Amino acid sequence: MAIDDVEARRPVTAAEETPRRIWLCADDYGVSPAVNAAIRDLVLRGRLNASSVMVVAPSFTRSEARSLAMLNAGSRRVAIGLHLTLTAPYRPLTREFAPRRADAFPPRNDLLRATLLRRLDGGRIDAEVKAQVAAFTAAFGRAPDFIDGHLHVHLLPQVRDAVIAAAKEAGPDVWVRQCGTRGRLPQLSDPKGLFLDWLSRGFRRRARAAGVPANPAFAGTYTYADDADFAALFPRFLAGLPEAGLVMCHPGRVDAELERLEPLTHLREREYDYFLGDAFPRALAEHGLALA
Repeated sequence: MAIDDVEARRPVTAAEETPRRIWLCADDYGVSPAVNAAIRDLVLRGRLNASSVMVVAPSFTRSEARSLAMLNAGSRRVAIGLHLTLTAPYRPLTREFAPRRADAFPPRNDLLRATLLRRLDGGRIDAEVKAQVAAFTAAFGRAPDFIDGHLHVHLLPQVRDAVIAAAKEAGPDVWVRQCGTRGRLPQLSDPKGLFLDWLSRGFRRRARAAGVPANPAFAGTYTYADDADFAALFPRFLAGLPEAGLVMCHPGRVDAELERLEPLTHLREREYDYFLGDAFPRALAEHGLALA
């Protein structure tokens, strides 16, 4: 039998089929110069195709916005979204936003408690969400491609309605990030994933009723423990992802500004190094995936 005949009869593997295109989204653009530079580097290398921007972060400037937007000059490399931020140590853009602590947003747990008990003022939430969308539009000269949230605040009761309304108002192609899996529950060892999956059920229903598109599946949560092995974790995020599924990540380099603002520091370098290496494209190929 000729080699060509053998090749023709050999079963086609998943990796040899047309790859399913997914989003790999780096959160927190704007949080610090070192994180911003690392995200842009990965976009240029074709290792990221989405990033969400914290317009309330002190290191987010018009210059940083231009540097990211320029990566789409000539050909589109990266979807750029708004990373809605409503937690300390960042400060609101609107004077009326409440509750506050020392003129900053409340800590995450305080915001979570207030939203679950429906104690926030819907009008003030709506105004802050619109202000952050407007700040993004002023910086980039266009609406965001999508909206998600720092610490997933966009999924919270009260906040989610303002986010979905803002996305709908921004344009028919603006989508929102839901953080639920598809066809399977997160592992019991991932309590954050289980909580986000639960929150996303109501979020998806509301987005669908409003006619606002959302990603069909989500992955990327882990405990952020110091000993986390990102290289071992990442391929698990890819298992079963459908077309247009989204994997969240936080690559970056550490600088003084990042250490001042965020507890997630050196794990960002571990993620950045992984995406630079050969194991990352190999994992995509083995799961029959490619970046959109």
